[in-house]
Amino acid sequence: MAFDEVKTEGFKQVGTRPRRPDGVDKVTGRAKFGADAYAPGMLHAAIVRSPHAHARILSIDTSRAKALKGVKAVVTRADFAEGLTGDDWDVLENVMAGDKALYDGHAVAAVAATSALIARDAAKLIEVEYEVLAHVTDVDAAMADGAPVIRDGAADSSVPAGLHPNVVRYHESGHGDVHAGFGEADLVIEESFRTEAAHQGYIEPHACLAQLGPDGKGELWCCTQGHFHVQKLCAKMLGMEASNLRVTASEIGGGFGGKTTVFIEPVALALSRKTSRPVKLVMSRSEVFRATGPTSSTSMDVKIGMKKDGTITACQGVFRLQGGAFPGAPMEFTAMCAFAPYDVKNVHQIGYDVMTNRPKQAAYRAPGSPMAAFATESVLDMLCNQLGLDPLDVRLKNAAKEGSKASYGPRYERIGLVETLEAAREHAHYSAPLGSDQGRGVSCGFWFNHGGETSVTLALSEDGTAALSVGTPDIGGSRASMCLMAAEELGIPYDNVRTTIADTATLGYNEVSHGSRVTYASGLATIRAARDAVQKLCARAAAKWGIDEDAVIWEDGCAKPSGPNAGEFDPLPIAEITAEMGSTGGPIVGHFEATPEGAGVSFATHIVDAEVDKETGATKVVRYTVVQDAGKAIHPTYVEGQYQGGAAQGIGWALNEEYIYGDDGRLQNAVFLDYRIPVASDLPMIDTVIVEVPNPGHPYGVRGVGETSICPPLAAIANAVSNAAGVRMRHLPMSPPRILKALDGD
Repeated sequence: MAFDEVKTEGFKQVGTRPRRPDGVDKVTGRAKFGADAYAPGMLHAAIVRSPHAHARILSIDTSRAKALKGVKAVVTRADFAEGLTGDDWDVLENVMAGDKALYDGHAVAAVAATSALIARDAAKLIEVEYEVLAHVTDVDAAMADGAPVIRDGAADSSVPAGLHPNVVRYHESGHGDVHAGFGEADLVIEESFRTEAAHQGYIEPHACLAQLGPDGKGELWCCTQGHFHVQKLCAKMLGMEASNLRVTASEIGGGFGGKTTVFIEPVALALSRKTSRPVKLVMSRSEVFRATGPTSSTSMDVKIGMKKDGTITACQGVFRLQGGAFPGAPMEFTAMCAFAPYDVKNVHQIGYDVMTNRPKQAAYRAPGSPMAAFATESVLDMLCNQLGLDPLDVRLKNAAKEGSKASYGPRYERIGLVETLEAAREHAHYSAPLGSDQGRGVSCGFWFNHGGETSVTLALSEDGTAALSVGTPDIGGSRASMCLMAAEELGIPYDNVRTTIADTATLGYNEVSHGSRVTYASGLATIRAARDAVQKLCARAAAKWGIDEDAVIWEDGCAKPSGPNAGEFDPLPIAEITAEMGSTGGPIVGHFEATPEGAGVSFATHIVDAEVDKETGATKVVRYTVVQDAGKAIHPTYVEGQYQGGAAQGIGWALNEEYIYGDDGRLQNAVFLDYRIPVASDLPMIDTVIVEVPNPGHPYGVRGVGETSICPPLAAIANAVSNAAGVRMRHLPMSPPRILKALDGD
């Protein structure tokens, strides 16, 4: 979807920084999150989880639990739908184990009782007999000959013959002749890299309240990034029609991709169906870590050739990602993103999706791309260091531009990578002096962005205000952005627009809030719905004046004659038109439903200064600058927040965060005390530069910004730390023990 005219200037509302519409509710405690839902007669649920990384379930004895006073129901896999296949079977198997427990923390049964304490006590009384099986949690070990097989027959047709059954998907792409390209290079560097799994780290655990009655109709309240998707998945898991389940999204205390699927919602519904009472289920922090998807861990090999003048002649990469005990690791995104920022004639990338005995991975802001950038941009930094070249100059020399053939196939439309690099080079940070034991790193990052099914309704009130209904949960300020775009089109104040997240029974289907799609897709739909309403407003004015509809234009919130030939009429404000709409044709409502496909790709460049204590291995990020193309920043404060949030999460992932499994396959750091996310004292002030290169696929030029900001940090920080320490860091996170080990030459 491309637009002949993309508005880039002359905005009155867009680009301003009004107050956030959810701010007062959140700071006063009025906002209702998933765990804030209550219902009369509500039961509480608890889940029994496997203590083994891989085990056959021989029997489940629930008799003692059922006999406990206050217990109302117990469910196992037998209480869910049968006959599901493909991705649906994978989701159900992850929600409740069937024949085998596939990872430490895998759900095997659940209980509902009159109190949370009784439910937890009852869960301890459920006796599960296991046959413990051999397990594997490392991606390379899972591909090796003799590795325990997670599930035979899980591989799809893309996997070449001869690979281990744990390799379930395969990706290969590229163009040109990499062998010839490496032959043209003056220097070729090939290195291997690893990243550990990191959790999204949202503060709010998963929570839901389910009510499913004997008539087969139900309601579900939950914290989610996509309640329409939850409706569809839960209906399949329960064997019911999706239309019989109404799902309402609560406020969300963080998601970052980790709340785009279901974990506990079908369980609560199954318990409610058995009891005909509402059932509330809230995860503990330990359960969140053990049983909800972190991102994949990786093992990667990258080879890049470069001439003495900095020209990249060839790129090659092999990317192995584990997605837990199910297919779905985003290895194709890792492979396609790895070299996407650069215009390279010869490029080849391979990706492997590998199963291990870990929880099913879930998206985490640009899934797969941060790891790719870490490997690629580290090798680029090494090439620049050995050839004595400036790292930003080299990236500018090879930067992809409009018309460049992307490493994964298509040619780019208008993109802003060059502009981010130029802004980074001109920024004071890049030329600032470094202190003792400090190093500077830079990195580029890339993300695709996404459109997806979108439906919006905009209803005008009699007083001329607007009620906008969208189906995409607000995970990053989208309500404010929608209000700004609607106000811009209608010509009314920002405060005269209210945006509501509609439930699944109120609006047409909307895809999940993911893929940096919401400001783009819901924003495009909002603009179109507002224009639909404006057309109807103009029609009412035309009827009132007795002139043709095409002789009326809309400016500054008023209908006006298009010119002297249309007649002499005073401007007709929106409030005057809507005040009479009951007697001039009825309600005025704008609609738009579509699957927009012009999201436009996005690029960022980050600069990082880091300091390393070579005696302790402790690392500190002392300065950080984010430069990113937003296309058009609808609400700049939210855009800056997205940039800073991606950088902050990248700092945690690069320096501290990782899943640590013992030899028994059990997760050893399943609480925030042991899984260390950054706190305020770990972070520097993060400077931001908003670059605006309009996306031709949006009426205002918008590009998604929520994910690209986490693509460069791992590499930029690793380059800074490596330059400060004087040794190349190839394994993330760069914890003090790993840095000391590298300094010792191990």
